[in-house]
Amino acid sequence: MTDSLAGKVIIITGASSGIGAGAARLLAQQGCKLTLAARSLDKLEALAAELSAESLVLRADMTVPADIEAMVSQTLERFGRIDALFANAGIFIHGDFAANDINDISDMLTINVDAVLRCAHAVIPIMKAQGAGDILITSSVAGHEKLHRGPAYGATKHAIETFVNTLRRQVAAHGIRVMSLAPARVANELWNLTDSDEIEKVTVGDEHYLKVEDVAEAALFMLSRPRHVTIRNLVIIAKQQDV
Repeated sequence: MTDSLAGKVIIITGASSGIGAGAARLLAQQGCKLTLAARSLDKLEALAAELSAESLVLRADMTVPADIEAMVSQTLERFGRIDALFANAGIFIHGDFAANDINDISDMLTINVDAVLRCAHAVIPIMKAQGAGDILITSSVAGHEKLHRGPAYGATKHAIETFVNTLRRQVAAHGIRVMSLAPARVANELWNLTDSDEIEKVTVGDEHYLKVEDVAEAALFMLSRPRHVTIRNLVIIAKQQDV
């Protein structure tokens, strides 16, 4: 049993590539109206051109609070409502913490945590007034496991999991669902994987990576559950990944 998403207005951050772009393609097929937000305006415009959905393309830098506020206000002005926020934008820094640039780490904290909280804070009053809404956040398996290869990244995703699991209880009575989608490695630009043959090898062949489409379909599953159901946390990993 699923709920139709036809006509639903959904904001996707980090929509220019990877999971965000994959989700946009899949949600467009469901008849959603989309706000596509990211820093790469040319990539967003190319994506919007291939979609069948009515789309609002916005250049939005998640480190700039005014961009987040404008993203939400312009979506509301264009479509009249906001049914879901897919807070997907994020960056990944791994390796030896002491060798990482601390300013890069600070930027990651801003994008992966602060921006997510700001996005949620901006849409909650709108969703309360509507009596319904979904906040879906891209987390990571690193928010559930203590992966030593990326301590600062893992810290951002553990913060997101705590935020989701507590905010959900504050807003559930207003008809708002809060959910986290936590994939492991995804064969996309983040891992320098762009060649279709190589992606097929490491996903279907070696089973060490997920495809972007796998994660997008998980997002669709979560958003299309009947309103009495919340998929609070969904962890999705490749079959052979050792986590």
